[in-house]
Amino acid sequence: MRQLDLVVIVVYLIGIAWIGLRKAGRQKSAKDYFVGEGHMPWWTVSFSVVATETSVLTVISVPGGAYSGQGFGNVELALGYVVGRVVVATVLIPLYKRGGFVSAYQYLGDRFGLKLQGLASVTFVFTRLLAEGVRLFASAIPIKLLLDEFGVHASYRAIIIVITLITVVYTYLGGIKAVIWTDAIQMVLYLGGAVLAVAVLSAHVGGDGYARALDAGKFALFDTDFNLAHILTSPFALPTAIVGGAIFAMASHGSDQLIVQRVLATRTLREGQKAMIASGVFVTVQFAAFSLVGALLWSYNEGRSFAELGLSSSDNLYPEFILHGLPVVVSGLLVAGILGAAMGSLSSALNSMSNSTVADIIHSFFRSTPSEEALLRLARWMTLVWATLMAVFACAFSASTGNVYLTGLTIAGYTYGALLGAFLLGRLVKRANEVDSVVAFLVTIGVMTYIVRGVKIDVTTAGTTVSQAIAAQWLVPIGVLITLLVGGVLSLFHRAPEPSAAPALDDEPGAGPDQLTTTAGRN
Repeated sequence: MRQLDLVVIVVYLIGIAWIGLRKAGRQKSAKDYFVGEGHMPWWTVSFSVVATETSVLTVISVPGGAYSGQGFGNVELALGYVVGRVVVATVLIPLYKRGGFVSAYQYLGDRFGLKLQGLASVTFVFTRLLAEGVRLFASAIPIKLLLDEFGVHASYRAIIIVITLITVVYTYLGGIKAVIWTDAIQMVLYLGGAVLAVAVLSAHVGGDGYARALDAGKFALFDTDFNLAHILTSPFALPTAIVGGAIFAMASHGSDQLIVQRVLATRTLREGQKAMIASGVFVTVQFAAFSLVGALLWSYNEGRSFAELGLSSSDNLYPEFILHGLPVVVSGLLVAGILGAAMGSLSSALNSMSNSTVADIIHSFFRSTPSEEALLRLARWMTLVWATLMAVFACAFSASTGNVYLTGLTIAGYTYGALLGAFLLGRLVKRANEVDSVVAFLVTIGVMTYIVRGVKIDVTTAGTTVSQAIAAQWLVPIGVLITLLVGGVLSLFHRAPEPSAAPALDDEPGAGPDQLTTTAGRN
């Protein structure tokens, strides 16, 4: 009975909003709203980091990729991400916790000045609007397919609006506490769904099914093709996954406010570091679970192609199994898990964009300091503003072309190198000042725009040569090198700034000054 599945989904939607509001408590200041008074348990923060970086496309595409030939390549990628998170935990998180910041970009304001802080934040919120708007629309695609199967015929726009409305209720009222607790629940739900799928599939295929998948290479972990063109264009080539993936993770988890904000909500530096490193372990487990689902589905379907299964793409594989291969109620739980992935990434984006707007943009461009009550009201209003813009932007994609869609999904390649490069410039080039950093930042974004849109590499496979884009993992190190080179060269044309003493690091709960409205920029 599909009605029972629908009941499960409705109960989930109501329950997740209620839990978020119950866990949120009352916020007395904008800092409470954005970092939860710095009192969040490390494990919930770690779960929230994973839920934030996991979209619906991750949940449905990893099984399809494992089925079609990627094997456990996503697990290989995750190993590189773990390395990058260890670096972030040891190098960047201490900077943020030392300053008592509520935004990663406040470090840039403290090191270089308010101009770079504001520029980095504006770059973040508008690129996040583009990326998350596309992500929200992409989330509606499989959800519509699932609801159609249940007999609920809703348009993409209706799905987008409903997801946004439910998510914005607990995000607007509950702030980061509500976001982190609901993220943690949603991660457990969709990862638990993968475990349920593995259990059902294992019962169907047995040990022989595992053996067949192993013989067919569905458990292959490392791509050891060391051809240079392959390394530069394939995300699964071993050097790309480990080296490029590590640097990519340094950018995504060390310079993107979407992730950094969660870590700043932990009690102490040590707990923040634990949350960051543990998130890498959880992501590896997550990729392994969804890859195992894909490998077992290959045995379950006896290796038939997607066309033979009547599927238009690999992304339909897992939703198809959820609908037709699982018992009633269980399938409803897994659909709720997919909704959870969509809502988790959306709520995180809304809160982090509101955070960056209030803590960075308002402070950088307006000299007056509002009261705490005014900042809290502004924080909530900005959550509504960004939710509205994101929903409008996502709805606009229902009539858009694939080119715009792909541009939104690859937006990180334009900006991550400049963002991470700015942080490293501040750490590694002591002579660099605000002008150096701003020029280097803008030059990097300009050059990376050209590289992402115009640079292709010829790759020859089985006698056929095809032009392919540079793998996303290499875009970040290229951007970082450009930022360091430009900023470093410019720093040679002036005297070094006068050094100032950094505040001592105190690893106690609540340590560090309240930096929401006070940032001392220097040149």
